[in-house]
Amino acid sequence: MIEDILFGLGFVAVIEGLVLALAPQHLKRALAVISSLPPERLRLMALILIALGVALIALVRR
Repeated sequence: MIEDILFGLGFVAVIEGLVLALAPQHLKRALAVISSLPPERLRLMALILIALGVALIALVRR
């Protein structure tokens, strides 16, 4: 269990590092767009991403 959590955190760090290294300007623009969204829209996006993540994990762990 803990190995899976550490693997997931490491994987996220690699992906985020790649985005920062390969496309820093795109990331800045995306963050500017995200910061201009109202809190309700951000919350909805977060809930959708959580649901998709949980579904993906359930599918893989089946």
